Amino acid sequence: MTATTDGSTGATQPPRAAAASETDTETPRAAGVHDTAARAVQRATHFLLSRQDAQGWWKGDLETNVTMDAEDLLLRQFLGIRDEQTTQAAALFIRGEQREDGTWATFYGGPGELSTTIEAYVALRLAGDAPDAPHMAKASAWIREQGGIAASRVFTRIWLALFGWWKWEDLPELPPELIYLPSWFPLNIYDFGCWARQTIVPLTIVSAKRPVRPAPFPLDELHTDPGNPNPTEPFAPAASWDGAFQRLDRALHALRRVAPRRLRRAAMYSAARWIIERQENDGCWGGIQPPAVYSLIALHLLGYDLQHPVMREGLASLDRFAVRREDGARMVEACQSPVWDTCLATIALVDAGLPADHPQLVKAADWMLGEEIVRPGDWAVRRPGLPPGGWAFEFHNDNYPDIDDTAEVILALRRVKHPDPERVERAIGRGVRWSLGMQSKNGAWGAFDVDNTSPFPNRLPFCDFGEVIDPPSADVTAHVVEMLAVEGLAHDPRARRGIEWLLAEQEPDGSWFGRWGVNYVYGTGSVVPALVAAGIPASHPAVRRAVAWLESVQNDDGGWGEDLRSYKYVKEWSGRGASTASQTAWALMALLAAGERESKAVERGIEWLAATQREDGSWDEPYFTGTGFPWDFSINYHLYRQVFPLTALGRYVHGEPFSRAQGS
Repeated sequence: MTATTDGSTGATQPPRAAAASETDTETPRAAGVHDTAARAVQRATHFLLSRQDAQGWWKGDLETNVTMDAEDLLLRQFLGIRDEQTTQAAALFIRGEQREDGTWATFYGGPGELSTTIEAYVALRLAGDAPDAPHMAKASAWIREQGGIAASRVFTRIWLALFGWWKWEDLPELPPELIYLPSWFPLNIYDFGCWARQTIVPLTIVSAKRPVRPAPFPLDELHTDPGNPNPTEPFAPAASWDGAFQRLDRALHALRRVAPRRLRRAAMYSAARWIIERQENDGCWGGIQPPAVYSLIALHLLGYDLQHPVMREGLASLDRFAVRREDGARMVEACQSPVWDTCLATIALVDAGLPADHPQLVKAADWMLGEEIVRPGDWAVRRPGLPPGGWAFEFHNDNYPDIDDTAEVILALRRVKHPDPERVERAIGRGVRWSLGMQSKNGAWGAFDVDNTSPFPNRLPFCDFGEVIDPPSADVTAHVVEMLAVEGLAHDPRARRGIEWLLAEQEPDGSWFGRWGVNYVYGTGSVVPALVAAGIPASHPAVRRAVAWLESVQNDDGGWGEDLRSYKYVKEWSGRGASTASQTAWALMALLAAGERESKAVERGIEWLAATQREDGSWDEPYFTGTGFPWDFSINYHLYRQVFPLTALGRYVHGEPFSRAQGS
């Protein structure tokens, strides 16, 4: 069952969920469901094992939206290295993602998005598509209807300012002197989430330099009024937060004219040192694309030529983010997820019955052990005395290990029978110690930093896109609690504080918000197994409310799904959407942990997974079920559709993992 889009508002009608019956949980499992599930497990296990790299890792494509591809071309245009082959391969991908109404969306089946459509349009102009071509004219007409370039987000207008398509003075000011603010001062760089911090520091250099390269063509067709592309808008009231920060931005524009040149120059070179110190061994920054492109521009503006090792390796790292498709199209990944994919694949395979000492599992464990991060990163600014230990998401990202990956890697390693158990114990011990040390003061855990909750960064006029802080979330906290329970620490006071926080964060309807996955299905699918592992009985009111909510949002076809629109339209879309393999698996994982193995809801969910499995053992899933920034930036992890269904089916066939977890 699919949703229909109302293009005028962006809101849609969600699919109808099946009505929950009072007798659902009392209905015996239909004969043969167990055998059907077992056969599905066998096929899925074979498929997943066949996808492992020879080095031991798994990695699925990480699909986002076409701004990655458009900005890659704009970067190459700015640096003077854009070539026709790369351009046409990128254009082929971008054209293929255009919707019937001429727009581009940020997720499959989503509404058109203005900034994404503008960037895609400009990229196709670079590729030679004529503005009067039908697909281009349709896009530009829609852009004008939405307010034109003036209504786009700041990041889009920065890209356009690089070529004179927008005025730098009409953008929020971002002074490089920010680099000198101490960590206790409001709006210092460590008040921002690590992804925002890595982007903002190089952009302070770009903002200070205000470069303009010759525009290869005009973009008048993207303005509502080319003669007045940026009409003046009144400030918000001075007593409001928006008004106060608008006036602060005006003051920073004035400061630009009087700031001592020597201080500004020193600040830019201090920012450059900060950037270079954080370049990873593979040439990238933080393992993600946005900081890399802005860092390359910033360093180039300070005189680093393209043959400088920092620049050369940085550009080479971006090439490794490109996925070549069979039709010749080139898709740029925003990030790569081998550590995350590998630990989830390991968990899935063991829970599906693969022997714990299987050679491919041992190889995966060896690779994960080799990825452990044992040196301090930016997190140490808030935790200077904490010894390092943990894992990041990507191949290379030693500056930013994350708590979520660390918890799941420990859960994966604990499942494998490794020939060097002492090595595993040492790594797990360091990871547990680091995770406990990264607990925020409210008892929960964020993804990368401790107490990254300042209210000020989100107020800046510059920060009009995505999350820029990293507060604790239910899904990350749940994974840490589950890991601590497996490690015998369920009754540790720090684990109990995490459990209390989770119980307090439950929504009135019984669900939990999902920060890093879509959305309430993900949050609930993460929290319930963690609570049960930590000793909360399945009869606890919080668990029963969660079960009732999951049953109430099960689709007519037996699966579960949730659209990205639930981040914006909570009442209409919470737990609603076309059924997907990964989201059905999350719901099943929660229900199985809650003791609902014999329920009608579980039976129907298992049957849906088995019925939608392909002959090769895989599942298809065009829908985006991963979250970068709620609503603003969505992710389709191509391995989610394999690892989570296998995990759920395996637990159905073989029972819950760690059923005798220490401390429970």
